[in-house]
Amino acid sequence: MKELKIEAIMNGTAIDHITAGTALKVLGILNVDPGATISLAMNVSSKKYGKKDILKIENMELNKKDVNRIALIAPRATMNIIRDGEIVKKFNVELPETISGIVRCVNPGCISNVQNEPVERTFYVIDKKTPVLKCKYCGREMKEFLEYLI
Repeated sequence: MKELKIEAIMNGTAIDHITAGTALKVLGILNVDPGATISLAMNVSSKKYGKKDILKIENMELNKKDVNRIALIAPRATMNIIRDGEIVKKFNVELPETISGIVRCVNPGCISNVQNEPVERTFYVIDKKTPVLKCKYCGREMKEFLEYLI
């Protein structure tokens, strides 16, 4: 079997264990500088999951909202923050008990979707592994998020 090598980055973020076939979706939800150096590997071998995707972004560290967006699309992903060629922080993505400001409700009649209403879009995380969200205002459950991310 041939070994796959992806060049190391000096500074930035490496996202590993992305659900196979979804790295382009993860990349699409991030506000990456068009001139950034990006390494992307899809459907590579994984001892733990069989197949996985990997994404490396040079000179970009993700904020909490970005990490939560990734957790909705790739709940098994691991993050590596790299500075001066060394991993300085490594963690698994995990959704908090509630999330605000990153998803809009699937229910078009929800008060959180009405313009000029002073409510922040907030969801309870009722399943972190699958994941499943429940709107704080209308109670609608959501399992698909890509088209509802804000």
